[in-house]
Amino acid sequence: MTIECIRTHQLRCELDEPFSYSQLRCGARESLLVEMIADTGEVGWGECFGPAAVNQAAVATVYAPKLLGRDPRQIDVHWHHMWQTTLDFARRGVLMAAISGIDMALWDLKGKLLNQPVSELMGGRFRDQVHGYATGMYFRDLPDAALIDALIAEASGYCEQGFRALKIKIGRNASFDRKLIEVMRQALPEMTLMADANHAYDLPEAIRIGRTLDEADFAWFEEPVSPEHPELYRQLHEKLCVPLAGGECEQTRYGFQSLLASGGVQFAQPDLAYCGGPSEALKIRAVAASHGINVVPHAWGTMVNLAAATHFLATAYGEPGRAEATELRLECDRSPNPLREEMFETPLRIEGGIVDVPNCPGLGVVVDRSAMQSFRVQETELK
Repeated sequence: MTIECIRTHQLRCELDEPFSYSQLRCGARESLLVEMIADTGEVGWGECFGPAAVNQAAVATVYAPKLLGRDPRQIDVHWHHMWQTTLDFARRGVLMAAISGIDMALWDLKGKLLNQPVSELMGGRFRDQVHGYATGMYFRDLPDAALIDALIAEASGYCEQGFRALKIKIGRNASFDRKLIEVMRQALPEMTLMADANHAYDLPEAIRIGRTLDEADFAWFEEPVSPEHPELYRQLHEKLCVPLAGGECEQTRYGFQSLLASGGVQFAQPDLAYCGGPSEALKIRAVAASHGINVVPHAWGTMVNLAAATHFLATAYGEPGRAEATELRLECDRSPNPLREEMFETPLRIEGGIVDVPNCPGLGVVVDRSAMQSFRVQETELK
């Protein structure tokens, strides 16, 4: 049994209405999907987070040639082979995102070859359903007062859909952020709320905003400070009660060991399409557990990455462990993304804020190839 063909699909879709967050404006959605084909005809899919064109070059020219003809079931062997091949110049960054997409495709393919869901290959699931939280409330081109009204209406809509937890965006400016936090809590007094700054603040700003989040009883404060200064998490944590979350910009078990050893982070957030793939995410979870920290993955992109995160959370043991299990929620991005909503014959089933963990082999989502064609910018194939 061997890997016979590896394809990459660079995808892009312009958005009707751009949105933004603290760092930049998003006028299009893009992704790179990796298609791994065995000589049996079975196909596995993976996804890379980050600039699709660069990820495509890395997969197609750096790593794919090293995998052809190898046994697709030997996932950890392949991961370390790719890691060692580019270790001197790719310990972090886009090449690790490329490894992530390949690794994810191998997990999907192995599940299909062995007729097992990915969560069973990960060691077995604790739960058959995962509670999701709605990520949205991105900034738009509106005056502050009108924008806050629009964000409250958007959040109320997710509540009506059955979500019981929401994550808002902050980091626009301090005055706006404080007002949004206060008004959001007033509008949704029973809702579990989180806030994501996308590393917008320096330490004094983060302390002031964090105290507003404390008063509003938010469940976590995500990426409050720059990932380049992990020691600031510890200093911030000492000033606040709200738990701090971070790690979507971090990669590999080694990166997370350094981040978590600095102290302050209570929720680690690797993205399975960027951190090194499902293989590395499992190792990151072991590192986090050794610090008594839970892992709740960042999930951005198409149904492929979301399905991988769903299987990962289904297998999660909540630290420190108790009879009534800790609830670890799945990030459900609700921002506009036709690559997620229009490109799958079989998507994940998300209803009432609850995500069913697929029982079919592999990741459990099926790409609609004809729909994908309308979003494809470039395809590569290596046999």
